[in-house]
Amino acid sequence: MDSSKLGSVPEEEQHRKESNKPVVSAFASLPDRRPTKSSEKYSPLDWSGFFDREEDVCIPDSNDVFHLYMAGTEGPVVFCLHGGGYSGLSFALSASKIKEKARVVAMDLRGHGKSSTENDLDLSIETMCNDVFAVLKALYGDSPPAIVLVGHSMGGSVAVHIAAKKTLRSLAGLVVVDVVEGTAMASLVHMQKILSGRMQHFSSIEKAIEWSVRGGSLRNIDSARVSIPTTLKYDDSKNCYVYRARLEETEQYWRGWYEGLSEKFLSSPVPKLLLLAGTDRLDRALTIGQMQGKFQMVVVRHTGHAIQEDVPDEFATLIINFISRNRIGPHGVEIPGLARPKPAQAQGQSPAQTKS
Repeated sequence: MDSSKLGSVPEEEQHRKESNKPVVSAFASLPDRRPTKSSEKYSPLDWSGFFDREEDVCIPDSNDVFHLYMAGTEGPVVFCLHGGGYSGLSFALSASKIKEKARVVAMDLRGHGKSSTENDLDLSIETMCNDVFAVLKALYGDSPPAIVLVGHSMGGSVAVHIAAKKTLRSLAGLVVVDVVEGTAMASLVHMQKILSGRMQHFSSIEKAIEWSVRGGSLRNIDSARVSIPTTLKYDDSKNCYVYRARLEETEQYWRGWYEGLSEKFLSSPVPKLLLLAGTDRLDRALTIGQMQGKFQMVVVRHTGHAIQEDVPDEFATLIINFISRNRIGPHGVEIPGLARPKPAQAQGQSPAQTKS
């Protein structure tokens, strides 16, 4: 079976598994191993070379803590949601370019990366949407800046559902990366086999990075060196690294991620960009919508499912051009020569909502 055709489901050949401990990253319990020459090519890279800072956001009235990576100081906020089994560092290399024109926030979703929640296995679409709303509320209160939601695969589903709710008043744009309802729904039946067929244990982080690249799930070594470590955790009982996310135990939620996704995407009242790794991933509803000009679509050649990791410079350029093309500024859509109302005069209506 050619798993490359499975496109955009709970995340094909990717990084996760085991244990429900609230420890979070591979670095929480590192064994004492000296690097060898053969491992240097796949040695981890620190996030600080790409993002400016990291932050833990504690959600009021809960024990949930979400980890964020942040970059940039001005412009709209490009809020990035990773796919299942990845982490916020999936956007590291592209963030280092996007931050020149906009602010970037990449969130470790529930059960992933360095985030810790009361129930890491509750990956229902409603819970993940509520998590994002809670983080945005904690960051920006009642006056959020213009936000461009960018979601990859599972994270793309979360982004679409948030946009379709039409309650995030400062939402100014939606970018969905390689997830289409038709392909995803058809592929769900294969997911447990794909998850169980991956390498499950790694003697070192370097071995996990090497496997992700040699196995084809990621095609950019530098991105893998940044993003893979936080998709792992060290299991003392097994004396090896295992996957941080336990996707195989969340099957009950998978259908909810993707069912009705195309119509929700098309109904979202903001500028939309769909990035695909192949035209075979476009379903009927999106094909019709694309022909009607309801969204912009770009097929990114020579890349795998994780477009933002495989070709980060091209991905960053596409995001920046999308922001520029739709005139998305720090506070919403900016129209030259038109005076913008102050927040108190706007009566709750975001300029971002006036452009579709």
